[in-house]
Amino acid sequence: MKNNSYMDINKLTAPLRPEEIEWRVQQQIDAKNGKPAKLIVVPYITNRCVMERFDEQFGWASWSNEIKEIDGGFLCTITVTLPSGEKVSKTDGAGRTAIEPVKGGISDAMKRAAVQFGLGRALYTFPKVFVEVDGKFIPEWAIRLLDALVDSINSGKPQREVIVLKEEHIRRLQPPQPVRAAA
Repeated sequence: MKNNSYMDINKLTAPLRPEEIEWRVQQQIDAKNGKPAKLIVVPYITNRCVMERFDEQFGWASWSNEIKEIDGGFLCTITVTLPSGEKVSKTDGAGRTAIEPVKGGISDAMKRAAVQFGLGRALYTFPKVFVEVDGKFIPEWAIRLLDALVDSINSGKPQREVIVLKEEHIRRLQPPQPVRAAA
């Protein structure tokens, strides 16, 4: 028997584009024994991506979110209205963040609720990424390499389980091709 409330959620589950992902430092590893310092970086969907993908999938008037403050953080419930009129809700939560505790916590809860619908789940299969760098921030050259990594993953190319990015790798990227005007 076919479930009439089934809906293809292809816009939510489509591969994420580099601009829909933000990379965050998960851990800083100090240089030692002649090995350079590294950052472990992990991908997250952006909250803007959540809003845009839900607008594309359901229409801006057919989904909503509700935020509840809980001890130490927030719960976000996203409710969508299917074409059949049936409402489906999913909830997840997140703690307050170190930077912008309220806004950051609400955003993170909404992103986690969106994952319950399938948006961004593929990020959990991304390789473990190290960036060789002095300092605690992801440098611009590494952002360009991370964007290229996302494009490579989206193209279906096999990936290593662990990737180490170095500034010298930036030379391997193809320079952007000039855009030609239509004749």
